[in-house]
Amino acid sequence: MTETLRTQCTWLGLYFFFNLALTLFNKAVLGSFPFPYTLTGIHTLCGTLGCALLHWRGVFKLTRLSDQENTTLILFSILYTINIAISNVSLQMVTVPFHQVVRATTPFFAMLINVVFLRHSYTVLTYLSLVLVCAGVGFATAGDYYFTAMGFILTILGAVLAAVKTVVTNRIQTGRFRLSPLELLYRMSPLAFVQTLVYAYLAGELDVLGLRLSSPEDVVGATASATSGPLSFLGGIDYTEIEFEYSQKLMLHLLLNGIIAFGLNIVSFTTNKKTGALTMTVAANVKQILTIVLAIFFFNLTVTPLNMMGILVTLLGGAWYAKLELDRKSDNSGAESALPVKEANRSQA
Repeated sequence: MTETLRTQCTWLGLYFFFNLALTLFNKAVLGSFPFPYTLTGIHTLCGTLGCALLHWRGVFKLTRLSDQENTTLILFSILYTINIAISNVSLQMVTVPFHQVVRATTPFFAMLINVVFLRHSYTVLTYLSLVLVCAGVGFATAGDYYFTAMGFILTILGAVLAAVKTVVTNRIQTGRFRLSPLELLYRMSPLAFVQTLVYAYLAGELDVLGLRLSSPEDVVGATASATSGPLSFLGGIDYTEIEFEYSQKLMLHLLLNGIIAFGLNIVSFTTNKKTGALTMTVAANVKQILTIVLAIFFFNLTVTPLNMMGILVTLLGGAWYAKLELDRKSDNSGAESALPVKEANRSQA
């Protein structure tokens, strides 16, 4: 195995570790802090502060971008938050098993984007390995499948947006922009933070949290409850009867959760840049199965023989895809197909 492939495998391993850690931690935190948009806002705030600190320490430098490129980054941040919103909206209209099965098709949409717009090509075996991965997720999450017509449309749209976001992330870091993962996170996090706060307000979360109170001492140590916001359906949660109590332990958990999310964002962007968009979508599906496996041990999740078969099929498909990718990258000196890159006369800020 070449040094490049070893590096890619290392970053994929880190991606699995941070992703699984945050997924399980989110599950625990949301049990006592049922505000998904505010939690996402904490994640993006930690990303903003963390990147600002690293930039101040000289860990990375900023690239001078044109107005058009800055506009592209703003649009990318909007794509990032809309993807979260659509996922939350669709979850209210469909069952979790159906949602997971549809989201498992994200690699196919990523592949379609790569083939149609980026002129990439894949072997028949690669397609077959993806079929195994997606079918395995279907079996692993088999259960009560229910959806409304709008829920079906929004869930499909969510899978498409997830694929677009992953492909665009890769292009921003490897195409004309060639931004480093830290710089991309530095530029995107403040924009995403503002947008998630808007969603939290419209969903009624900020009313419940009491953050709109004029005096901070009225918030800390209080139990907050409020009516739902104008777009409370965006969170898929009925906020009208929620009672919420602040505590130092909860604040510590939220801070730690945000730090882990910051680490995941760095690892995720770096892994995307080094392995490619399609590999990231496949890794997300395999991570989903590993989450189920860990949930069996940590949360006493009950699974059927059909679910177990799905877990094995997904892991088999993921391993097969990984082998095909390793063979392909070995043959092509570890480089994926990419659009021509023009090294513009960019100065460092």
